[in-house]
Formats: sequence, structure tokens, C-alpha cells
Amino acid sequence: MKIGDRMKKLREEKGSMQQDVCNALDIEQSTLANYENNRRVPKTDILIEIANYYGVSLDYLVGRTDDRFDSSKRRPKDLNKFLQQSEIIFDGDTYNLTDEDRDLVMKSLEVAFLAAKRANKRKKGDTPTK
Repeated sequence: MKIGDRMKKLREEKGSMQQDVCNALDIEQSTLANYENNRRVPKTDILIEIANYYGVSLDYLVGRTDDRFDSSKRRPKDLNKFLQQSEIIFDGDTYNLTDEDRDLVMKSLEVAFLAAKRANKRKKGDTPTK
């Protein structure tokens, strides 16, 4: 499968129109159409933006693998194990957390998860029962 075919498939799976993608990536619709129809190949910086937009690896986008995600960058499922790593990358920046930093992150996550849990309970309570 060619790059354009994958791009079109990802866009359709996401339920987006070409214009939605163009607005997000700040490119012209004709440019995106040329990419999706395999008439043009995006430059590397645009490929990276597209991969980030769809949440897939660059290798998947260019057809080097059928695995959509970079398995070498998968995070541990246990947050404690994740936070115990010597370096943590978040939003493109690398951090070396102290023990105090780790405690603060864990407390923040506990608050965030509690809020999400409460929101989910409210959503379930809002749905009508049969």
C-alpha cells in the first residue's frame, strides 16, 4: 500500500473530511488530494506532522510496517514502572524526575483519574434505562 493510500484510509477511519485534515496541518486541499491520490509524496516534515495527526508511526505511514504504532516507544502499562525510568519523555521534552517530582506526578494523576471516574459515573447515570 502506498503512502497516499494509507493517508486516505486513516482519514476515512477517523471520519474526517479532507478540509478537516488540511486545516489541522495547514496545507491546501489540492496538496492533500495529490498526496492521497499518490501524485505527490509529502516532504519529511509534513510526513511527521501527518503521522502525529493520525497517531501512527512514521514507519507505518510510509509502508515499512503494518504495525501502526512504534513498538519501541510503547509505554509500560504500570505508571509506577513508567515513572521509575531514569528519563521520561513527555510532549517531546526529556525529564529526569526527582523523587519529589514523581510523587507530585502521581498525586496529579490520582486527581485526574478520580475526576475521570466521576465523569464516567455521571455519563452512565445520564443515559436512560429501558
